[in-house]
Amino acid sequence: MTNTDLQEVIQPALDRILGKVYLVGAGPGDAGLMTLKGKTLLETCDVVLYDALVSDEILAMINPIAEKIHAGKRRGNHSLLQEETTQLLIEKAQKHAIVVRLKGGDPFIFGRGGEEMADLRSAGIAVEVVPGITSGIAAPAYAGIPLTHRDFSSSVIFVTGHESAGKYRPQINWTAIAQAAETIVVYMGLHNLGEIVPQVIAAGLSESTPVALIRQGTRADQSELIGCLGNIVKLVQESNFAPPAIAVIGNIVNFRDV
Repeated sequence: MTNTDLQEVIQPALDRILGKVYLVGAGPGDAGLMTLKGKTLLETCDVVLYDALVSDEILAMINPIAEKIHAGKRRGNHSLLQEETTQLLIEKAQKHAIVVRLKGGDPFIFGRGGEEMADLRSAGIAVEVVPGITSGIAAPAYAGIPLTHRDFSSSVIFVTGHESAGKYRPQINWTAIAQAAETIVVYMGLHNLGEIVPQVIAAGLSESTPVALIRQGTRADQSELIGCLGNIVKLVQESNFAPPAIAVIGNIVNFRDV
């Protein structure tokens, strides 16, 4: 058998060899909160597609010879469409062994990790998820607010404040949310705060219910804005408090003053 004949035999098998995509949670910002497994993958990967909120300190962990692709998303400014990101992951996995999709926080907590995993698996690409610390837990902790405490709150609920226009229905039932838990953590809710607050008040929460807005959680420039349901929207407007921010609603916010 000639070399040409041998190549014709093994090439189809080589063409079927696919790499693996790792959906890695980068955590909320502080590089010290990156998991050891995630760090190891960054140091050994061939390609990284990373989000906008991943800190420079974490990006510095990436293998210096790896291909780095910015696939970040901020409100009104998407570097790549979701479909383009997924297709790029598929293409890179067909050429490289270790492809990392580096996502802020945790891949599965309001991070579209489930969508990407499903699309990759449909394309025959192996996927492994490496969880990360989500900002909804970490940012309040850095602000001195425990989300549960036996004297303040025995239940907590996480909800997105920014819904996709084409998402499944029904939309978020803020009445049910307000009545379901003692502490409410809202991701990506700053832009829609003026719509959310009246709904949870109408559902029965007092206007005096404490609210903490936490910006740039766990980073060196983390800042907080503390108020209540009755004045938080006005405080945001007066202070020009800007996203990205997590909102914590409930009496647990008072614990920061204990």
